[in-house]
Amino acid sequence: MKDVYITRIAKFLPNKPVDNEQMEEKLGVINGKASKARRLVLRNNKIKTRYYAIDENGNVTHNNAQLTAAAIEALCDDKFTTKDIELLSCGTSSPDQILPSHASMVHGFLKNRNMEINSPSGACCSGMNALKYGYLSIKAGQTENAACAGSERTSSWMRADVFENEVAHLKEVEENPILAFNKEFLRWMLSDGAGAVLLEDAPNGPNPLKIEWINGYSYAHEMETCMYAGAEKEDNGHLTPWSEIPAEQWGKKSLFAMKQDTRLLGNNILQKGVDSLKQVYKKHNIGPDDVDYYLPHISSYYFKQGLYDEMAAQGVEMPWEKWFLNLEHIGNIGAASIYVMLEELVASGKLKKGDKILFQVPESARFSYMYAYLTVC
Repeated sequence: MKDVYITRIAKFLPNKPVDNEQMEEKLGVINGKASKARRLVLRNNKIKTRYYAIDENGNVTHNNAQLTAAAIEALCDDKFTTKDIELLSCGTSSPDQILPSHASMVHGFLKNRNMEINSPSGACCSGMNALKYGYLSIKAGQTENAACAGSERTSSWMRADVFENEVAHLKEVEENPILAFNKEFLRWMLSDGAGAVLLEDAPNGPNPLKIEWINGYSYAHEMETCMYAGAEKEDNGHLTPWSEIPAEQWGKKSLFAMKQDTRLLGNNILQKGVDSLKQVYKKHNIGPDDVDYYLPHISSYYFKQGLYDEMAAQGVEMPWEKWFLNLEHIGNIGAASIYVMLEELVASGKLKKGDKILFQVPESARFSYMYAYLTVC
């Protein structure tokens, strides 16, 4: 089995940073009224700027596949071009269409060469699953390199026109025309962008990182759905998919908007996260003392102290000086967040040979968690 190294890292964040006062202008006002939930959500998540693939005139500037292609192109130069990539593996929560696959569309924009592609589905963990597929391919000797990416373009799912039909319908039936908090919650949380890494079977480049292992854990066998899109959640927790709902109801229910069951999220995301963290520590016989940089993907700073407290309660607290976060100025880019976090850490110049880096990426969709452990070469 071959060793696998991250040899290049890149990101692509569209347009200029959007601050909290510009958000509603970019995404649009629903029902002609400013959101009452926005300031509450922003006060809790403490995100100050994020990125949208929307220009000053409200026009879309990039789709998801274009964001991803731009990040992958940023990995390349005259010594390693897009035509040298053997495997393309791309994860996202927000593909541009149901079919073709996301990686297939990215490949179409790259216009580089015939090669293997992979499109893991899911939410935030899809970016990590994209990384693991490339890692395993190289480790098994199937390929010598792989370009792996995580990306999101959720702004298009959060624009006001996505919700207008539902608001109009609620008015018709004389119901309160205020969106449920579970729908509006994510509107003020998410950001657009893409991150990518090049994996190789040799420690090339100035800052190679050896991937020691990647592991994942799912709690779907015991947990109902928490975050979803393209479905309606019933009172019993069951999801009714869009394909079983009459087409005339899709707009009235904002069926394709992302939604979050905030009750389930708050009660479970941290406890399951630390439970899976303990499992991965046990599996590899490591603990907090074996980590120099801890990169947790958290959707909101609201969960930061809670995560630390849950670690302490379960006897595996991570000292604050080892935490590395960039949520405040980058925003929550879902599947891309861990890639962009790593890019920023490497660019900081803080890393030294032998340092150990631990990724923790949760996915609230149905409570999944992915971990990776890296060594600075």
